[in-house]
Formats: sequence, C-alpha cells, structure tokens
Amino acid sequence: MEKIYEGKTKNVFKLDNGNVLLKFKDDCTGKDGVFDPGENSVGLTIEGIGRANLETSIHFFDLLKEAGIKTHYVSANIEDATMEVLPAKVFGHGLEVVCRYVATGSFIRRYGEYIEDGTVLEGGYVECTFKNDALGDPLVTGEGLVALGIMTPEMFESIKKQTLEITKVVADDLKTKGLDLWDIKFEFGYNNDEVILIDEIASGNMRVYKDGKIVEPVELTKLILEK
Repeated sequence: MEKIYEGKTKNVFKLDNGNVLLKFKDDCTGKDGVFDPGENSVGLTIEGIGRANLETSIHFFDLLKEAGIKTHYVSANIEDATMEVLPAKVFGHGLEVVCRYVATGSFIRRYGEYIEDGTVLEGGYVECTFKNDALGDPLVTGEGLVALGIMTPEMFESIKKQTLEITKVVADDLKTKGLDLWDIKFEFGYNNDEVILIDEIASGNMRVYKDGKIVEPVELTKLILEK
C-alpha cells in the first residue's frame, strides 16, 4: 500500500478501492511523559493504546451512525489496528476542532487572567487550530478560515454545528458510565462540498474526569468499552 501521510498517532495509506486505511500507533500527545490532549507533539508511548483507540473510535462512530450523523468510518480490523475510511480532503494543511465544556489546559494557559481553571463553559465552546508544530498549532477564527480561502462560511457553520452535536453524543455516553467530558478534539474533511468527521474519536483526544480526577487514556478506554 502507498503511504500518503505519517501522523503523530497513526499512519495513512491509500487503498486500491479508492478508500483510505488508517494504521493506529501506540503514541500519545503530551509533554515530559505526561498525557495531554492539548499538546501538539508526541509525549509518550503506551503499549496497546493504538488498538484500544481504534476500539474506542468504532464505539463512538457506531453511536454517531445511530444518531444519523455521517462520518468517514467504513470498517475496521482490531487485530491489525487498522480502520478503512472514506476519502476526504483536509482543510488547509490540517485543522483541529476543539469543543470545550470546561475551561482547562491550553485554554487556561491563554486566557487564565480572565477565567478560572475548571469553569463550566455553558453550551460548549468551539475553537479551531491549525496543525502546525513549528507555530504551536495557532488558533484561527471562522472568519480567518474563510478569508484564507480554506473553507466557505457554510462549511465552517457545518463544522461548528456537527462538533456540538458529536460532542453531545460522546458526552452523553460517557455520562452513563459516571464520566464527565471536559474537552475533546476532532478533525473534519470534505468530499466535494460535504463536510464529514474524519480521523478518530479516541481516549487520547479527550479530557475526561471521574469523581473530580482526570482519567488516563488506558483506564478511560477500559471504562468506555466496559459492558
């Protein structure tokens, strides 16, 4: 297979049928060996987390399908830690979309003089960052994305709407397990003019608390997949 992209947590290959194959790695974003979904570089490796992230993604993609929300997910092979997905173009050179229910992490590092860590952000707060390690994944507004020719205003509104809907599905599911979602990051792509969720929905991309304490990725995956 032709490798078309090597990312922090997965590699991407082109399939003969026109779809794309994602190969999940055991790497997580963080700093100094500590997990942090808000960091823009790999900070640690956790054995088996790639396969676990795939299982978690399948769990949430199935929930989204039940909710009538289209994604790029087609099928998966858990043993090989691979997922087949529909082809989609990324926005710009890569864009991350974050939905925050609680102010913490990089949000506090930026705006801590105005808001306390742990403050609830009613209704959810959506923000976008470019995937650019050299620039520290800079923030960009919806107007900025349009002005730069990266997307149309309608595409941005679709991303924002879908982000809030998808986050609610994830948060509601976590709530049934006694877990509180604080924030989560997604990636979107487009096929023609249709905007769809791409990449993954895994423990390493969200910040979740249980009884006031953050839940680490491996433990979070176990709780999410627990029957």
